[in-house]
Formats: sequence, C-alpha cells, structure tokens
Amino acid sequence: MSTLPDPVRVWFHPDQLRFKPRYEWAFGERIDHPETTARAESILEALRDAPGFELSSPDPVEDGELRRLHAPGLLRLYESTRALDRDLYPTVFPKGEMVRADPDNLNHAGYWCFDAGTPLNAETWVAAAWSASAAASAASGILSGDRLAYSLSRPPGHHATRSRFGGYCYLNNAAVAASRLRRHGRVVVLDIDYHHGNGTQSLFYRDDRVLTVSIHGDPRVDFPYFAGFAEERGKGRGEGFNINLPLPIGVDGQEYQRVLRDVVAKQIAAFDPWAIVVAAGLDTYELDPVGKFTLKTDDLRRVGETIGSWGLPVVAVQEGGYHAPHLGLNARALLEGLRTGQASRTAAAK
Repeated sequence: MSTLPDPVRVWFHPDQLRFKPRYEWAFGERIDHPETTARAESILEALRDAPGFELSSPDPVEDGELRRLHAPGLLRLYESTRALDRDLYPTVFPKGEMVRADPDNLNHAGYWCFDAGTPLNAETWVAAAWSASAAASAASGILSGDRLAYSLSRPPGHHATRSRFGGYCYLNNAAVAASRLRRHGRVVVLDIDYHHGNGTQSLFYRDDRVLTVSIHGDPRVDFPYFAGFAEERGKGRGEGFNINLPLPIGVDGQEYQRVLRDVVAKQIAAFDPWAIVVAAGLDTYELDPVGKFTLKTDDLRRVGETIGSWGLPVVAVQEGGYHAPHLGLNARALLEGLRTGQASRTAAAK
C-alpha cells in the first residue's frame, strides 16, 4: 500500500492573469505596480512540475456568497468597470454622512476605495471573481476531506473590507474561504503577510466563530497605517477573538518562529478550531521590495511545518509577496512545510 500523501490541489483560473495594473501612486510618486502577473506565473512554474501538487480549476463563486461579505454597491461598481477602455485610478475620496455615491458613475469610484495604488479596469472584476472562486473551491476541498488546499489567489484580498477596496485587493479571498468553513465549526484565519489584514479583521471583528490572528509589521510605519494595533481585540461577541501581533523592522526567522510557537499556537489551541485559513503573504521574505522582515526560504518552510504540526486542515490563500523571481520557490517551501508538518503530526498520533 502506498504511503505517499494525497497531492495538494492548487486552485487557479487563467483569467486571473487578465488583470494587469501598470503603475501606482506612492507618496506622490508614480512607480511600477508590484502586483504583476509575474507573481502568479512564478508560483505556477514552481508548482506545475513539482511532485505532490495538482493544478485544478475552480467553480465560479456565487454572487450571493460574495454579497454576504461585500456591500452590493461595491460589487455593482466592479460590474461597472467592465465598460472601461482605460485604467481608472480614483483620486477623490469623499467622507461624511451626507455623501451619496452611485456605483454606475465611475467618477464616484473613490467612495469605495481607500488608497491611490489600487486601479480599476475592464479586467478587474473577472480576475478578482476568479481569485475569490479559487479560495472558495479550496475551502470546499477541505469540506470534502482534503487536509491541505492552496488557493493561488491573484489579485490578493486581505485588505478588502465589506465596502472598500485597496492595498491591491478587491474581494476578500481569505474571508470567502473562512465563511465556507465556519458553517461547520470554529475557524482561525492566520494572516502571515507582512502587512496587517485590515479587511479580514473588519469582516470578522464581531464574530466569535472566527479567530483572526495577524503577524505583521508595525502599522505606525507600514501599510495600512490605521489598523493592526495590539489593542484591537474585537467588539461585541467578537471581543477577544481578534489578535494583532505587530513586530519591528528586521524580524528574522528565529524570532518569527518564537512568536508562532509561544504566542499563536497557544491562542489557537485555546480557541479549539476545526480548520485554519492561512492568509499566505510571502512578503516577509528578505528580498521582498515591500516587506521589511528578513525571513529566508527555509524559514518560510519552517513556518509551514509549525502551522501544519498543529494537526488541523489548512486552506492556504495567497496574499502578498512581490519578489517575483523567488516567489514560486517561497510558495512551494511554505506548502511543502505545511504538508510535512501535517504528516509529522499524523505519524506522531499513531
């Protein structure tokens, strides 16, 4: 009898590559946009021929599922962008209770946006919808008995809130996966992206069935700046079920592992979930142009091993990671670590 583990299904649709933002505005400077198709292409190349991975095409996520997480006006805006013949960068961001915005009027797009680096064009909705669909299908795989599933979500999603897009994110893919899983019990969303997942936090801030844990750079000096502080603990029934662990610039793999083992593992064990969604940002890598931690590829593998050793089914949803030449290697290292950690836990339990 074969003892090889089942292959890890990699959920991805080629239309996720149709969206190609060209540039962004950062502190008044126009720069090349980091969220390029080269990111997903690097991961696909690393996983396509690697043993133990199986590429699968997702089923389309239903509109009703998206509407449970995202405001109708936001989704209508995305539909409206399909008529664009150019890239649209919102430049007016109205505030106040008296503001009335029309999602069919693209001059009002800034009402649903919170930064100047997340453009809209005719391909935005197609790519974002398939990105969310990949996360939904990965979650369904776990519900069908998979122990590990990977959603190659591109564009990413953890900054997207119910009614706002930004941070290169349009739909909250990790939240889509977590929402499917929480119908069957408590779920953890563990965000390991360098940047705080403000959107995921906001969507589950009053929810006691989803524990959100985020390890990230200090929001006083890093995006998203206005969220991700340790004192943000949840509200109402969700109080105590949101944990932010901001870390200083330069954190290495050893310190990151300490936080996972000594802090995160204990919080998750106390919560007693049945599954974990890992918002798998890889911009903690030492060469990443956006992050400021110093993890190496082997450190990312060990991060996966640690999480996998907790013995829970895992949906890994791709978030950041912008050093495209090594992104595929880093994604594979994380996933192989997750699989190794799960296998070690299973073997130890026998």
